[in-house]
Amino acid sequence: MAGGANGKFDLVLRGGRVIDPARKLDGVRDVAVRNGKIAAVTNTIPARQAKSTVDVSGQLVLPGLIDVHAHVYQYVSGPFGLDPDIPGVRSGATTVVDAGGASALTFDGFRKFIAERATSRVLAYISTYLAGGLYGHMESGLYGPYAIDVDLVIRSIEANRDLVKGIKVHAEAGGYSRWGLKLLTSAKQISRAVDLPVYVHLGHMWPLAGKRKVDADKVVAKSVALLDAGDVLAHPFSHWPGCFVTRKGKVNPAVLEAVQRGVRVDVGRGLHFSFNNARTVLDAGIMPTTLGVDLHGYIIDPKRLRFNVREIRASIGEARTRSRKGATSPSPPAHVSVTICHAMSELLAVGVPLNEVIRMVTSNAASLLGIERDCGTLKVGRAADISVIDLEEGCWTLKDFSGNAVTATRYLTPAWVLRDGIRHEADMRVPTVPEALAA
Repeated sequence: MAGGANGKFDLVLRGGRVIDPARKLDGVRDVAVRNGKIAAVTNTIPARQAKSTVDVSGQLVLPGLIDVHAHVYQYVSGPFGLDPDIPGVRSGATTVVDAGGASALTFDGFRKFIAERATSRVLAYISTYLAGGLYGHMESGLYGPYAIDVDLVIRSIEANRDLVKGIKVHAEAGGYSRWGLKLLTSAKQISRAVDLPVYVHLGHMWPLAGKRKVDADKVVAKSVALLDAGDVLAHPFSHWPGCFVTRKGKVNPAVLEAVQRGVRVDVGRGLHFSFNNARTVLDAGIMPTTLGVDLHGYIIDPKRLRFNVREIRASIGEARTRSRKGATSPSPPAHVSVTICHAMSELLAVGVPLNEVIRMVTSNAASLLGIERDCGTLKVGRAADISVIDLEEGCWTLKDFSGNAVTATRYLTPAWVLRDGIRHEADMRVPTVPEALAA
């Protein structure tokens, strides 16, 4: 680090490849920061104008990455919830969105003990349910229509507009077998009253009730028919039945129609990402709008899981729904840690262009959350939220949770971030990557 004591800029990042999809910018530039704001983005800034300079040549300099799906209501959501800076600045993202951990009954605690204390910017999709995301929504008895108070949720949103950016709800066969579409219709009632999108979890959460048989693909069709343009469907690449890919291995026509009329799509990688289904969905012409990682405590330590995965699989007959040749029923891995950069690398490996992946985690994410005037771009005057990323070339084997593998020739690793102009090291790493690098 070098610079002049009397420079007009506090910091200059020199010589990095700046990619800012919002401004259609991709090229080597210098980026200057002053008073926690972006002060200049230009070809060359003389060294004398900077109090300090960091050489970032050979690295990507991006608007601060935005992870639109995390689980960070630490302690309140039990072992499911993480310290928000784990998926945030420590993973290379400057903004994270908690997906349904906080409820109308617990939002004050979320604000005081999570959002206000985190280094990362923390926002929320408020839970439709009064229980919020206790233990990852695993206890189905807490989440029926009797656990929803529409008016109370609306009042909580109005009191917390600065943090609440949507409403989290589930649309899956286990819930449908108990309550039909009542969870989603309540969420849409809230959504339309406050003019915010619903963020819809697809794919199984709970075992089917009793001995009922439910066609998960029909549940998807009925659910997406209720959505408006701007609402969000999560987990398009999931291996679970009841997502985008039907039992026949094709994209559900109802999903295609919903996307065509403006329903948005978030990757929501989580524990159920499938390379096979990713290719199927992408080949059908569906490009996700955003790339939420869905990082939570059960990914970092699967031993924390409190629900019986085998029970859910037996209930939904997963083995019967897997028609693709060579597909296997997935099992939780012994250990895995996923960063937003790892999830970006997976999309690169299945053929999504680099600039499109970056758009998902910058300008598209900011637009989804309605925070375009605050972040998602390196436009002069915006907050100096910047992610510095290493893009390496080589050969890596990346595996999904079904054990299916792809070969990656490019891999993204977080280096460090600026959050409001203050530097934070990104020390989260995926354990398997050094082994792949050595191969």
